[in-house]
Amino acid sequence: MKMNLQNDLVVKNLNPDTKPYYCMSENKTEKGFGVLVYPSGTKTFIFKYKLDGVQKLLTLGEYSAKATGTGISLKDARAEYLKQSTKVHDLRKGKADGVDPVKEIKLKAERRIEEDAEHKKALTVSKLITEYITRYAKIENRNWKDNERLLNKEVLPEWGKRKAKDITKRDVNLLLQSIVDRGSPATSNQILKITRKMFTWAIEKDILENTPFIGVKAHAPNNTRERALTETEIKTFWNILDSCSISDEVKRALKLVLITAQRPGEVSAMHRGEIDGRWWTIPGEAIYTAQAKNHVTHRVYLTDTALELIGSLKMIDHKTGKVMIDPKTGKEVDKGYIFPCPHGAKEQPIETRALAHAVRRNLQWPVLINNKPVFDADGKPVTENRLKVEEFTPHDLRRSAATLMAKCKIGLEHRERVLNHKKGKLDATYNQYDFDDEKQVALETLERKIKSIISGKESNVVSINSSRKAA
Repeated sequence: MKMNLQNDLVVKNLNPDTKPYYCMSENKTEKGFGVLVYPSGTKTFIFKYKLDGVQKLLTLGEYSAKATGTGISLKDARAEYLKQSTKVHDLRKGKADGVDPVKEIKLKAERRIEEDAEHKKALTVSKLITEYITRYAKIENRNWKDNERLLNKEVLPEWGKRKAKDITKRDVNLLLQSIVDRGSPATSNQILKITRKMFTWAIEKDILENTPFIGVKAHAPNNTRERALTETEIKTFWNILDSCSISDEVKRALKLVLITAQRPGEVSAMHRGEIDGRWWTIPGEAIYTAQAKNHVTHRVYLTDTALELIGSLKMIDHKTGKVMIDPKTGKEVDKGYIFPCPHGAKEQPIETRALAHAVRRNLQWPVLINNKPVFDADGKPVTENRLKVEEFTPHDLRRSAATLMAKCKIGLEHRERVLNHKKGKLDATYNQYDFDDEKQVALETLERKIKSIISGKESNVVSINSSRKAA
């Protein structure tokens, strides 16, 4: 069938039939240009031409009224037709620029396959790490910086210059065991988890053909942490934290982990745009830099203590102590990240590991005399515990909060809602607000319990009351 393909509306109105059919342009200057209409309704622009008596069919692109990543408009299809038909015309005339478009595409595809094969052969572990971090981890993993740090520290020195395809199961086991032997079993297990994922991703993306991780097991037991601070430790931690060598942002973030029972990574990445009055909404998917670990949007009630720790939501001029004013609009400037990173020109929050590093450093603070480190008889640095609490991690503060809620008789389901543990798919999608009242009561109960621990005074801590309404 021939017709005047004058505009997109004509193409749009081509109705599908029980069999595919061609609608070719009747314009003599567009010989071979047309649309192939499928029974499904899909319309594809095509260019039909003959070379040496052989019929060729070139697909120009799938029709889309508006040019998108998967379709082209009639105007764009015409431009592509003109480009390809010129190649055919020049080839018939014997010109140097003449090309058979179908053959050209085939050659490019074959060349791409050859290049991919060469890439697989030459790909070093160093380059694989870069590709994995750039193309996958940065997009899908909120802890990608920690993954990158571990890969660069543990894997790069051992395997970096080697070809990724040559890494064997024995290489993996030797690396993991060497990390265990130096006294870092947890790191060994982390490296197994990260590198296994990296090689699996490479296979999924057709970068590698095989993985050396089949049958590889952890070289150290995966011990689940059960550490929760006692009430005495919570009092000590809270009251002594301000005197420790830790930045104000990290101090407030650590306390906020305990008072909200949320994950350290979610607290450290808190953004002004997530806070609405007394509610903090942790996004299921990344809006700023972080999202809920289980990718489920989560609402957290902010108690008075939580709001005090968050502080002003406006930018404060540190010199004057006043709210900053935008000179162009004359309006007060909102904060971005609640706990901004003190380094670098880019706007970003403090990293999760900054919290862990601050705690670890103050648990083992080096003793100095005349600004020089002191060593014991075995040559080991002498340290002091400035936090006056046995070893713990920022995540243990979240576990401590959950333990306190249990002590206050907060029901398991309501604790799980506060902690944002994984729920059923239907419930997670449609049940975001049903437990706001219970979350508020649970977190207010937790706040009263913590305040009573800190002050040493008894508090009438109440259990959950589902009839209470959230503010």
